[in-house]
Amino acid sequence: MISQKSKYALRALVALARAAPDEPVMIGQIAEEQDIPKKFLEQILLDLKHHGIVVSRRGKMGGYLLLRDASDISFGEILRIIDGPLAPLPCLSRVAYQRCDDCTDEATCEVRRVFEKVAVATRGVLDNTTIADSLGAPVETFIARKLA
Repeated sequence: MISQKSKYALRALVALARAAPDEPVMIGQIAEEQDIPKKFLEQILLDLKHHGIVVSRRGKMGGYLLLRDASDISFGEILRIIDGPLAPLPCLSRVAYQRCDDCTDEATCEVRRVFEKVAVATRGVLDNTTIADSLGAPVETFIARKLA
């Protein structure tokens, strides 16, 4: 399950992707349109800014912009930034691998074998689905396209 923070981050990025190019969107506007608490959104956008996803502009015409094209920002990347590894088990994490405390042999672990399939499928969808993909298309359409 993804965190509420990740859901808010993804919704904010979709809002920025829908905005006119080179027109900053004020944080208050995103918060209101996406029903995200403004203070929480500020923290999220700051995290995304530090990771090179968004940029902020100050002043009367200030706000936030995507720093990269929406087609270059994957759901997987955002979830990793906000929530950390996508792996359902620590022994399946690519970036935070840890052997499970109760595991005697990963090679024969039945639980690991099943969840490895889950992890591969999940990463495949999330890493190959971008913010641009989510704009206007039914979920089934872009998932089917990505899995084909």
